[in-house]
Amino acid sequence: MGFIRRQEENLAMRYLLWQYQKKQIPTPSHEYLEKQASQIIDDAHRIARERGGNLISIVKELVKDIKKG
Repeated sequence: MGFIRRQEENLAMRYLLWQYQKKQIPTPSHEYLEKQASQIIDDAHRIARERGGNLISIVKELVKDIKKG
């Protein structure tokens, strides 16, 4: 995995943790967060290729969809 990809996933993980805390949802395991961050980055790259747009903005929109339960 490249340096930029790791940084993107780290950013997604930090944003995920912040959203979980903000919505008062119990934080899942570190392994689950890593998988979730990786999937979000994959989806963001796909969306950016298809529609264009800023990767960070797309990540934020994807993470905002987290719901309780």
